[in-house]
Amino acid sequence: MTATGTVLGSAVGDALGAPFEFGPEGAFSRRFPVPGQDGEMCGGGGWDPGEATDDTQMAVLVGESLIRYGRLELPDVFDRFRRWAAADPKDIGLQTEAVLTSGDPWDLAAALHFQTNQRGAGNGSLMRASTSAVFFAPYGKDATMSAARRIAALTHGDRAAWEGTAILHELIRVALLGRDPLTALPDTLDAVHPDHRARYATVLADDWHPDLATEFNGAVWPCLGSAVWAVRSTDSFEEAVRAAVDLGGDTDTVAAVTGALAGAVYGEGAVPACWSEPLHVPLPGAGGRVLRAGELMDLAVRLSAERPAHEEPARKEPAREEPDREDLV
Repeated sequence: MTATGTVLGSAVGDALGAPFEFGPEGAFSRRFPVPGQDGEMCGGGGWDPGEATDDTQMAVLVGESLIRYGRLELPDVFDRFRRWAAADPKDIGLQTEAVLTSGDPWDLAAALHFQTNQRGAGNGSLMRASTSAVFFAPYGKDATMSAARRIAALTHGDRAAWEGTAILHELIRVALLGRDPLTALPDTLDAVHPDHRARYATVLADDWHPDLATEFNGAVWPCLGSAVWAVRSTDSFEEAVRAAVDLGGDTDTVAAVTGALAGAVYGEGAVPACWSEPLHVPLPGAGGRVLRAGELMDLAVRLSAERPAHEEPARKEPAREEPDREDLV
């Protein structure tokens, strides 16, 4: 089941990349030159071997809210994020922390932060998208891209982050249908907001390479571009995730995004057991609960339970297909 590959793959990429965060290019392959070596889930940098970071923790929070309500309840997702942030997680993005601890309402916090700081295009909404991408995949392109934008807007006030997350949702949806997501890029880009289409077209082009990035890969554009490049330039889940970690920089998130997309393409059977077996996801604020690979796959199965493909889940918050910054401030 490729849905389980999506969620498991993202978590594995996150945990594999975490010890190499902010390190130099090629550090992973220099340490583990032969694929499949024991100890690749090595830990380090404050992380235990196989320990997932905030990337996966937030994805789990989104997924558990979706399962609890059977639809997207944005106030609940935000509240889960806020409780998690208050529980002193080992890692949390500066922008995300500022939004979640501001005390502002769920539907204003990110927009107000962006209005003040003019910084909101980090990759923090991409990193947590695996569970929501699985849940909304049966509802089609428009619904999954809309949901991605609305979840991203909870913590990221810049539409660039919304559009990048929407693209990732759609590419995963296509992969879950058994199709090559790279062939869906033209149609997906057509659905991107016109103000952001050209920039995404650049980083998602066949000839783009992460060396051409104009920003650190903690930004949404090179992070997504690097993940697509890693899948495009390799032939297996393992190769794609290794390539992502070897880029250096924000290795946990680039590898988490790559793992989600590659997991959707290749399925959970392609995830090396030596990566999945030590995987664990501590959940701050949840009474010491820790999820393992089997529980993540169960979460994915529940998220992908059969639903009518032509209907979007009902929701209680004001109905709008995507957030509009002018409506939020």
